Amino acid sequence: MKSFLLKSTAVLILFISSMAFAQDFQGKAIYQTKTTLDMDFASSGIPADRIKMIQERMKSQLEKTFELSFDKVASIYKEEAKLDQSAGGRGGMRFMMMGGGSSGDYYKNTQTKMAAKENEFSGKNFLIKDALKTYEWKMEQETKMIGQNMCFKATTVIEVPVRPEFRFGRRNAEQNNKDKAEEEKKEEEKEEAPKMEQIIVTAWYALDIPVSHGPGDFWGLPGLILEVAYGDTNILCTKIVMNPKDKVEIKEPSKGKVVSQKEYDEIIAEKMKEMQERFRNERQKSGGTHIRIRG
Repeated sequence: MKSFLLKSTAVLILFISSMAFAQDFQGKAIYQTKTTLDMDFASSGIPADRIKMIQERMKSQLEKTFELSFDKVASIYKEEAKLDQSAGGRGGMRFMMMGGGSSGDYYKNTQTKMAAKENEFSGKNFLIKDALKTYEWKMEQETKMIGQNMCFKATTVIEVPVRPEFRFGRRNAEQNNKDKAEEEKKEEEKEEAPKMEQIIVTAWYALDIPVSHGPGDFWGLPGLILEVAYGDTNILCTKIVMNPKDKVEIKEPSKGKVVSQKEYDEIIAEKMKEMQERFRNERQKSGGTHIRIRG
């Protein structure tokens, strides 16, 4: 009986909303993203003021605000611009999370099933063009209110790389030898595929906004996705404006070297390998305090 009532309610909301959206329209949604990391400063020897500075820098990278502008079939997702006050904008830790990942416009078209996102990496501009990721959404029975919107629950399972442990620091001779052995072992295994893990994604979508858009990579539900939770990341819509007075042009970006997602990932992996090698050499020369970050 409960299932029947939920389905009936969903159909009614979808019918009324479709009538209301019969005319051309544009909407805007603001999302707050937050990712938590377990940072272990034990035995690091880092002064308290330095630890506080590191935590503030990481917070600015792990808590962000994004804006999603959308029409019936296309959307632009981008981070709200803000002044980087950490060390003049340099030296801060940067993380590319699944809810963001793009340093410029992230365009998705649910009609053509194509995506294009602008990214700047190592001083070069890239335009990553590829097919939209597909999700096998499972419609659940639960509902809840997000703001003024009745939202329905959906879940799916995705596969992501296992988050590595980041270590920076001062080590004794025994630990350095152990690290060296581990690094040599990793070199032998570098041709192997990265370890992956499966995590559950929980999304809440609003049928009264009948578009298939959502934050970041997410899309494909019969209503705008207002909240997404997966792993240690949560993305929550805090504001919706329908038919804003100041409309934006929702079009596919065109600046940057065009690459596929696979090609871009290979470029990143190669550059990260170079950076890790350089960092390893510097650490062996100078030594330094270490931070362990556990995912």
